[in-house]
Amino acid sequence: QRVAVVMVTRDRRRTTLDSLGQLTKSDPGVPITVVDNASTDGTADTVAARYPDVTVVRLPANLGAAGRNSGVAVTPRPYIAFSDDDSWWAPGALGGAADLFDAHPKLAVIAAKVLVGPEGRVDPVCDVMASSPLGQAEALESAFGFVACGAVVRRDAFLGVRGFRLGYGIGGEEELLAIDLRAAGWDLRYCPEVVAHHHPATDRPPSADRRRRQARNAVRTAFLRRRFGGVVGCTAALSRPAWGDPAVRRGLADAVGDALWIWRERLPVDRVLEEDLRRLRSA
Repeated sequence: QRVAVVMVTRDRRRTTLDSLGQLTKSDPGVPITVVDNASTDGTADTVAARYPDVTVVRLPANLGAAGRNSGVAVTPRPYIAFSDDDSWWAPGALGGAADLFDAHPKLAVIAAKVLVGPEGRVDPVCDVMASSPLGQAEALESAFGFVACGAVVRRDAFLGVRGFRLGYGIGGEEELLAIDLRAAGWDLRYCPEVVAHHHPATDRPPSADRRRRQARNAVRTAFLRRRFGGVVGCTAALSRPAWGDPAVRRGLADAVGDALWIWRERLPVDRVLEEDLRRLRSA
């Protein structure tokens, strides 16, 4: 097996078991690691009992998206496919992704086509990636952003940039990773022939909480990596909806509270990469 799956979960025993059932049915024998973000509902114990071949990583605290890093660290396969506890991969998707990685040695991330819900509607982020102004390379669409539960990564590249950022939670965590991979010389591509299914659970936190995290993380990422003009443009774009959305306003305030560590860790990208980010933002 060239590809393994890393799934992150917290307090979603039922949906985790359902998604594991789909994964084992669509790709029998695929190695799976479940990272339990300090669940209190017995998720880790139940997974271990029902699926003894699945590796379970029990974290003492909820690390959010950064929990995936722990799963990747203990999963020695060259390529890692991410799943959330409400997503899984279509039959043949993982083998197709491995073939693409083998054929493109500078490829670090394959962003899959994500089909949402029982009706299988295409996630809007996929439409954005498909129309990227950065063009194509060998029939692969260039991408900066991606949906984590529909992404396959080259393990060495992922670990080389230290994976997902600790403290970002779930919501907008992909952008910083994408920028850091680009800055390190790796490619990210949208590959619609690789398909993932995402059935969002009804017990997700309120959407206001997610909007708050997304706004906070967008400002964090802009200040950590964008050059001055990009910081101004990104902050201005987020400030406009903030007037009518208290969740976004709270997210911006959260980011301001992070100013000290952002300043210490700021590492702006070069001018070429900044121009690519500007073009994507304009598009």
